[in-house]
Order: sequence, then C-alpha cells, then structure tokens
Amino acid sequence: MSHLTLFNATDATDFNIIADQSEIVNQLADIDVTLEQWQANAALSDDASQDDVLAAYADEIERLNQQYGFSSVDVVALGPDHPQKAEMRAKFLSEHTHADFEIRFFVDGDGMFYIHKNDRVYAILCEKGDLISVPANTTHWFDMGSQPSFKCIRFFTTDEGWLGDFTGSDIAEKFPTYDQLTAS
Repeated sequence: MSHLTLFNATDATDFNIIADQSEIVNQLADIDVTLEQWQANAALSDDASQDDVLAAYADEIERLNQQYGFSSVDVVALGPDHPQKAEMRAKFLSEHTHADFEIRFFVDGDGMFYIHKNDRVYAILCEKGDLISVPANTTHWFDMGSQPSFKCIRFFTTDEGWLGDFTGSDIAEKFPTYDQLTAS
C-alpha cells in the first residue's frame, strides 16, 4: 500500500508517516500533486508488451490525453538485473524541476517521489496502480532503490521527453533513501 512520509525540510528526523489513502491524496492536493488509483481493463502478464500495457489502460490514458494533449505516451521498465541500474538511479536522485509536469503510472513495482515544497519534503511511495502527477517547476527527485523493479507508463507533452533542470542543491542527500524508507 502506498504511503507518504512528510518531513520537515530542514530536519530529516522530524517526520510523520501517513498510510490512509484519502489523507495522502488530501496532503498532496494541498501542493497541487495528484495521486490516483487505476485498474487495468485486462489482466497483464509480467512480460506484457508496451502495446498490451497501453491497451489495458486505454480508457484512463485517453481521459488524460483529452485533458492534457500528450505528444507521446510510452512504457518504461527496469529490473534489478539491468546493467545500468546504478547510473539510471543516480540520474534522478538529485533535486530537479521540469518545465512540464511529470506524470507516471505504476503498472507494476514501485518507486519513491520526493517533493520539496513549502519547507517540507513529501516522500511518496508509489506502487502498482498509482498514478502521480507532479506540477511543472516543482522541485523533486525520484529514487527507484538499489534493486529497482518497476514498470511505468510515462506521459509527455513535448517531443523531447524527460528533461530535468537540476537545482544544484544537495537536499536529496539529507533524507532517507527509498531503500531506507522501505526497509521496515
């Protein structure tokens, strides 16, 4: 089950864990972050193709496409045996923003989005069935863990896809990682 760890941005030892889904949604709505739950229209195998995944969530994808006008939608998967997992993890671990909003739907597995806003850090564990939308220009980072295991649908309104503007801050290094937060 998804959960939210809400930290004081200047003290990682000052935090509150929220497991109630409606409370998580409300806390995130206060900072304009959307969290939804989706169900597949059809059962998916572990090795489902991109086309199979997109077909299983076609209704939800179409609803978002009508709302936002995406130029592309794709599926990305990363497993613990990926030879570049450490490099890929490192790319997203530094605080950054995007000129566009970032939407990810977790078809399988999980990952942790950290949002830095209003003197707080919101660590959101997104799991299978979760869709998260992070507004444009919101400082955040993402941790997939040292042994990543996820499959996500990604939505883009620009042809360039994922473009991060790194803040240069070391704040991400001051907070527990995905591995630390999910260990217990």
